[in-house]
Amino acid sequence: MIRSRRFPAAVAACLGALVLAACGGSPSAGNSGEPVGDPVVGGTANVLQIGEPRSLDPAVLSNAWVLNAFLGNALYGTLLTNDTRSGEIQYKQAESFDTTDDGATFTLKLREGLTFSDGSPLNAEAVKFNWDRLKDPELGSTSAQEASMIASTEVVDARTLKITMAEPVPNFAWSVLTTALNWIASPKALQAGRESFDAEPVGAGPYTLEQWTRQDRIELAKNPEYWDAPKPYLDHVTLRTAADPTQRVNTMISGGADLSIETNWTMLAKAEEAGLQTDVVPLNGGQYIVMNMRKAPFDDVRARRAVAAALDLKAMDVVVYSGKGKLVPSLFTESSRFHTGQKLATQDKAEAQRLFDELAADGKPVRYTFTSFATQESRSLAEGVQAQLSAFRNVTVDVKTVDLSETARLYTTHDYEMMISSAHFADPEPRLWTAFHSGSRANMSGIADERLDAALDAGRTATTLEDRKAAYRTVQERLIELVPGVFYTRTSPSVMAAQNVHGITQYGQGSLLPEELWIEE
Repeated sequence: MIRSRRFPAAVAACLGALVLAACGGSPSAGNSGEPVGDPVVGGTANVLQIGEPRSLDPAVLSNAWVLNAFLGNALYGTLLTNDTRSGEIQYKQAESFDTTDDGATFTLKLREGLTFSDGSPLNAEAVKFNWDRLKDPELGSTSAQEASMIASTEVVDARTLKITMAEPVPNFAWSVLTTALNWIASPKALQAGRESFDAEPVGAGPYTLEQWTRQDRIELAKNPEYWDAPKPYLDHVTLRTAADPTQRVNTMISGGADLSIETNWTMLAKAEEAGLQTDVVPLNGGQYIVMNMRKAPFDDVRARRAVAAALDLKAMDVVVYSGKGKLVPSLFTESSRFHTGQKLATQDKAEAQRLFDELAADGKPVRYTFTSFATQESRSLAEGVQAQLSAFRNVTVDVKTVDLSETARLYTTHDYEMMISSAHFADPEPRLWTAFHSGSRANMSGIADERLDAALDAGRTATTLEDRKAAYRTVQERLIELVPGVFYTRTSPSVMAAQNVHGITQYGQGSLLPEELWIEE
């Protein structure tokens, strides 16, 4: 995928286009097309995050920008990353990650001399312990599905781990770098229990925990033993939570923070207008309104089709993003090699009303609750759906708000009828399988279709591009037919930053690398 860094027009005219290198690139790339010099060592960055974690255990953190990816990268470092321009897999704590049998087995080779912040070795045994525990359903990890793709792990030597897959997955590296599989914590520290670990987490990342004052701030200090010296460049990072996007952008504009993780198209536009940097990782798919097919009313395809036909997504974009969002006409963007032009849901009010009336005549009037997260964006969407559907007969929508920290619980209990989910990706594997396969624990809609499953399996195991294209064409056909949800916007994995912040480098699903950041005073 291509990373786009966007600037206000006046700034762009002066500075020209900029594309920051990924982790393997030049550390001197900065806020313009010209190098800004060597990174400045020292200083503190004040960073805004969207939600506070419920724990620092890497298993329950999510490796996407909106759910504490920056914190996970800071404390634990990364095994792998990817170049967001070319999609090329790059190596960090891992020296290599290879398969010689089309994804039936992999060999992970670690860099020599890796240590945790307590001085103990980050070795193959530590990786095995972390990866094996992610499968435990009692842990409630959002990465359990990807970890379960592994049948077994075997320590070959201190730096080498052999991974045997449950079935061949040639593109398994994407499952590692976009999930908690990418973060390795000290087994000894994890075995001490959740309370002890949250007080003193032990990883091999660029930063260590100095203090966590819940509902206030997380203070991080430079790890002097970090393997990739002289990184990290900053001495300290202070993380504060700001769930309200207006608060985030106003804090940035007033100089109250150096950088903010962002998820809202409206706020990105405001940030640019104010002269701030923005960095967006464009992805396929996007965010969608998921309808839980496990229970009424959405166990009936007519209810799902009625809602999809009723919604005016352009009007919703105005409500949620002030018209600044990016709609999702098809699952894959036009620049994707998997793009086919197959169209997703389109509005048809007459058809929607016909379906609502038909359901009511069958004794099934549509009534459900939209479970919204406690963010402005989520609430605006839920209330927008509620308002639009109020114009139709035989459908009633209630809205319930829950905290963002409830995400992991909802993933495992499926205690909702409608909510926001996402299926955004650079490569369709593993995210489409995870989102829509009947065997996936993270299948939020509960969709179960043999043809869809077969196509997702084929896309996962195929070894040629043409076979993968054919598989994902069928995937799109089945999603359009069965309507497990309504895609309402492309995802905006992004940051906004002051002009003196350099080294902004994201990977995967907008996962920001803290070790690359530096500030020019």
